[in-house]
Amino acid sequence: MKLSKEQIDELYTFTRKHYVEHYDLQTELVDHLSNGIEEQWQQNPKLSFDDALQVEFKKFGVFGFMGVVEKRQKAMNKRYRKILFRFVKEWFQLPKLLTTIAIFIMFFLVLHLKQASYVLMGSILILIAVDLYHQFKRRKKEKTQKQKKEKVFMLEAMIGDTRNGFSVLTFTNVFNIVNAMRFNFSELHSYWLALIAIAATLLCLTFYITAYVMPSKAQELLEETYPEYNLI
Repeated sequence: MKLSKEQIDELYTFTRKHYVEHYDLQTELVDHLSNGIEEQWQQNPKLSFDDALQVEFKKFGVFGFMGVVEKRQKAMNKRYRKILFRFVKEWFQLPKLLTTIAIFIMFFLVLHLKQASYVLMGSILILIAVDLYHQFKRRKKEKTQKQKKEKVFMLEAMIGDTRNGFSVLTFTNVFNIVNAMRFNFSELHSYWLALIAIAATLLCLTFYITAYVMPSKAQELLEETYPEYNLI
């Protein structure tokens, strides 16, 4: 005895009600639940769909699907870091390496200025303004997706969430540090300035990749991660 399309839809609704937001994990759980229910029906054909579902759900324990969600999140975080590292690595290979070197030299020269702190804080404020505008546009898109009940994959959500979290925390912390210290960078030894310039360069590259490169390649990354993505 097989589940009907209506019953499969009920399983998707059931997973959403139990705080499983992402379509890829919903599909995995629905597949698991449906197999379990069909196995129960082989042994007891008179068992109702709802009773069979409750039996399968209890197998997940007191916390329900939370353990499965956490396990998937850990695996997807690992995949996300690999993707990020892959994009960062590109900036240390030709021809992008030239741009990376140019960014480093720019920071290194700016740090030699007596007004370096003010230049850095001004630059950060401009980046914050630009970034807030893009975040506003993304949140508007996410709101539309929820209203239309569009299917959202875990990696897709992570690309947006990580990008927002990284930019807000990074810009706020860096601005506060520079504002609090506000000393003359030009008085530091050249190797300290080089280290600061390297850190600033890596920070800029990571922000650019998470904020713009990865979101622009989201569909490509989703197709690479989820073979079924093109079928949705």
